[in-house]
Amino acid sequence: MKRPLRVLPALLFVALFTGGMSLSLPAFAELPPVVDGHQVPSLAPMLSKILPAVVNISARGEVKVHNPLLDNPQFRRYFGLPDVPEEQRVEELGSGVIINAAKGYVLTNNHVVKDAQKITVTLRDGRQFDARLIGRDKATDIAILQIPAGHLTQLPLGDSTRLRVGDYVVAIGNPFGLGQTVTSGIVSALGRSGLGIESYEDFIQTDAPINPGNSGGALVDLHGHLVGINTAILGPDGANIGIGFAIPVNMAIDVMDQLVKYGRVERGRIGIAAQNLTPALAKAFGVKQTQGAIIAQVQPDSPATKAGLKAGDIVIEVNGRKVHDAAQMRNIFGLLRIGTEVKMQVLRHDRPMTFSVVIAKPTQTTVAGARINPLLAGATLGEVPAELARQAKLHGVAVMAVQAGSPAEHGGLLKGDVIQSVNQVPVGDMSTFVREIKRHPKSLLFNVRRGNGALFISLGG
Repeated sequence: MKRPLRVLPALLFVALFTGGMSLSLPAFAELPPVVDGHQVPSLAPMLSKILPAVVNISARGEVKVHNPLLDNPQFRRYFGLPDVPEEQRVEELGSGVIINAAKGYVLTNNHVVKDAQKITVTLRDGRQFDARLIGRDKATDIAILQIPAGHLTQLPLGDSTRLRVGDYVVAIGNPFGLGQTVTSGIVSALGRSGLGIESYEDFIQTDAPINPGNSGGALVDLHGHLVGINTAILGPDGANIGIGFAIPVNMAIDVMDQLVKYGRVERGRIGIAAQNLTPALAKAFGVKQTQGAIIAQVQPDSPATKAGLKAGDIVIEVNGRKVHDAAQMRNIFGLLRIGTEVKMQVLRHDRPMTFSVVIAKPTQTTVAGARINPLLAGATLGEVPAELARQAKLHGVAVMAVQAGSPAEHGGLLKGDVIQSVNQVPVGDMSTFVREIKRHPKSLLFNVRRGNGALFISLGG
């Protein structure tokens, strides 16, 4: 698994009864067995109905092994090495949830199937099927599979917005490839974000034990309704220490609907930068509001500018949903497609105002390398995408494309490189990059981030 974070943990749900005590059981429960004259609660009646809806997933494929030296064409030519990158076989074990029995749709995590060339789904009754990948979204870590199977059981959907800290939940999955396993615990926290696990984060935190292999499995409430997709754990070396995270089912279903309909999630922009409304900022702005997102910047010629939004506006609602902080607002926009009209309620000088904003396509400015310097001919350069810059804390100029046989390729640049410095001067944007190149146009030394590694590349004299 790619992260040190994976699956959820669980605590045993225990209830003690003394003579004369009674327990009002949920509607799904049957009369529990009797021990020493006392009724003993059990999750078994509920689980017997929903366990067939949780599946085991085996994803097999090959990934390229990136070696910065082998990626350098000059190094390969000098040592007579082949151009074909080495590949390594990988197998990812995970879990999934049958979300539509009639169509055979299985909801899981993107990281379970992202490198897969062959995906096998195993049902609780032992049947196995080759799955078709309908679509996947890296930003939310959601993927949808389809299996050609009949007589399936689908998991009923819950409402993750109604979860409360302290609610009991049950995690179901395939930890360590052992087979279907059930653990239980409580909701420890809600709305967890800023963890750096995904681009869009609104996690349910739970102590219901999850482990590697639980990823993509179900987090259900005591009524057997799906409330989350188990995704990650926080702990040393991926070990479970009682802090696990699940994607809220409402977010997962929103993403699934787009993947089923369009095959991908098409995100746009409105052109604002926002920050959390803190008590200190609320006091400075003279508002009684304690939750919201302050617009810190509005980009010129953006949908936000055209709608009339201004820096200093405090966003309190988007499409009728209350905004608690900037991360939540970002999540709301991240689930809306390009062309969607959004109603934003803001406070301006403590007065409520409403604006309509249409989500637009993201802008990406690219420059032909030859226009900057002949040594870069054949390369297409651009700003590092905002999502990548935020998630990987990566700044510089991105190499968007490199033509075969061009000076840029002969110099050692590859598509996907991020140039972080020119002649040992950090370059965080295109203007700085161009300025430093013009200072020493005949001799360029780049520090390049390539995959998980880095190297220096020298062009010219």
